[in-house]
Amino acid sequence: MSSYDNHQALSGLTLGKPTEYHDSYDASLLQAVPRALNREPLGLFPDNLPFQGADIWTLYELSWLNAKGVPQVAVGEVTLDAFSINLVESKSFKLYLNSFNQTRFADWGEVRTTLERDLSACAQGNVSVALYRLQEIEGQPIGRMQGECIDEQDIAIDNYQFDAQLLANAAGSEVVEETLVSHILKSNCLITHQPDWGSVQISYRGPRLCREALLRYLVSFRHHNEFHEQCVERIFNDIQRFCQPESLSVYARYTRRGGLDINPWRSNTTFRPAHSRLVRQ
Repeated sequence: MSSYDNHQALSGLTLGKPTEYHDSYDASLLQAVPRALNREPLGLFPDNLPFQGADIWTLYELSWLNAKGVPQVAVGEVTLDAFSINLVESKSFKLYLNSFNQTRFADWGEVRTTLERDLSACAQGNVSVALYRLQEIEGQPIGRMQGECIDEQDIAIDNYQFDAQLLANAAGSEVVEETLVSHILKSNCLITHQPDWGSVQISYRGPRLCREALLRYLVSFRHHNEFHEQCVERIFNDIQRFCQPESLSVYARYTRRGGLDINPWRSNTTFRPAHSRLVRQ
């Protein structure tokens, strides 16, 4: 359990509560969660963030009416800068997108600028939006995370409570540059405690990470309650703190819920992720 899951800033969220669905545009449906809630306990503050990054959202259930009342559909891609003051709570995002369903827009450009304006205001940061017609992305291949998978190790595990100390002795003496991948990442929603499933890619240069220790650490998230973005920042911070690599990038892709998937990345390098959906997305 996190130390802030009962914080006042979370008490007004619609997440975990019965809600009505609106099909007429309403920007007020968007709800923000301050990034400071999980960053401050980790010793992270706006003036000393050790990473850059973004939260990349894919919108699979996006529809509106054109000027003549004909329904339009698109797949959207939203990139929310990690330097924003807030993250956007996902259920409120879904409710907000539903409010487009019976709303007329002049053209696709108006939809895109509306999304950018409203999401930027909610997050208090930079947001970019791309909209794709279905024929633009039909036949897009399923992607895979580049790197060596650490999941097939022949070890016994009986601890599923979060424990950052599992990384305490994970740094070896040999300096390497490598990319490791795991598909067993599972945490739980901060509010509803519903399971969140993801794959994570860790690229670094520095003391060789003990793969057994890293796998045990990732498994320890199984009963941990935090939002996707917060888990990725915790992983970055813990590896940086215990293993002190010269460079580090952490990128996770989570399975979709409510027509949305969230794919956060954090890095202290020029890393930019390959944005293509994985087999479980």
